[in-house]
Amino acid sequence: MTQVYFDNAATTAIRPEVLERMIEVMRDVPGNPSSTHAVGRKAKSIVEQARKTIAGYLNVTPSEIVFTSGGTEADNLIINSAVRDLGVRHIITSPIEHHAVIHVVEHLQLAYDIKVSMVKIKECGSIDMENLEMLLAESGEKTLISLMHINNEIGNILDIEAVSKFAKAHNALFHSDMVQSVGHFDLNLTEIPVDFIAAAAHKFHGPKGVGFAFLRKNSKVKSLIFGGGQERGSRAGTEPVHNIAGMETALIKAQENLIVERKHIEQIKWYFKEQLEKNIPGVHFNGNCHDGSLSTYTLLNVCLPVPPNKALMLLFQLDLKGIACSKGSACQSGSDQGSHVLNAFLSKDKLDKPSIRFSFSHENTKEEVDYVVSVLKEFIA
Repeated sequence: MTQVYFDNAATTAIRPEVLERMIEVMRDVPGNPSSTHAVGRKAKSIVEQARKTIAGYLNVTPSEIVFTSGGTEADNLIINSAVRDLGVRHIITSPIEHHAVIHVVEHLQLAYDIKVSMVKIKECGSIDMENLEMLLAESGEKTLISLMHINNEIGNILDIEAVSKFAKAHNALFHSDMVQSVGHFDLNLTEIPVDFIAAAAHKFHGPKGVGFAFLRKNSKVKSLIFGGGQERGSRAGTEPVHNIAGMETALIKAQENLIVERKHIEQIKWYFKEQLEKNIPGVHFNGNCHDGSLSTYTLLNVCLPVPPNKALMLLFQLDLKGIACSKGSACQSGSDQGSHVLNAFLSKDKLDKPSIRFSFSHENTKEEVDYVVSVLKEFIA
């Protein structure tokens, strides 16, 4: 059976070079990076070199990178500490954020009685920047803005430079979940004065279970996990040396191949969109996908003209045909409430039709696109 993996926004396949590096480290460097003997120091040097490499790509200092178990932990570390340690009493976020942000904000609202403001969402799924600026202007308390750079379900790109300027003008802190952008875009965090970001290696062909938080120098963020003094006291727990080395290699390869791979993935996305429009009358696309400057090149959220009696079977049928895709974030795949992102801005008539997220990598081909379109066409007919 034909197998097509169009769910790269959920997780990506590990590059062969990454796997080789991880095996090498696991085999040859058994030491704990906190140990003072030679084997421990070798493990420590691998961790610190990876920190230096990642910091270099983001144009920040190595001390501003803290290794975590992934994007969720990084988001939790940053937002929790902002309220607990940095005096934040007001969080401005949006209803289309990842649940790693939404749920921690909900928890903090109950636990610390902080004010939470949800910025308005436009019909295309983008942040209403005028409303954001108004919320900032009206806030009389220490404020944290938490808005993701690239939406993981519809692919809309936030004008992160504009938000940074708003934050600076109103003396607010700015955190951005950049899980979908690190490894896929050139990011210079010296030019973009964001205070905090979260990233995960498995989104750019690295291993699962490792990521990092960027904490702007002198931000005074304190640990979420208590124990030893690892990560300069910002994150207790023995560092997974092989995973960190794998993440470093994955980012190196992503940056080395960025131009070529981006061009290929863009061609796949636009070809897919073109073939859907050609073969499936009534197809609709969610988000800013019509404008390449406002939407990531890595995914397409498609609303399909499927009769109600067939809608519930769509993903199941695609899976039976060997096609891996999703109705939204993989983190909510067990939910029967639909996508909270689409619920935030789509009209009821569009919500009544099934929407599927297809997301791509450099390994995908036009032949795979043709196969997926033919399966969809047959199912909808």
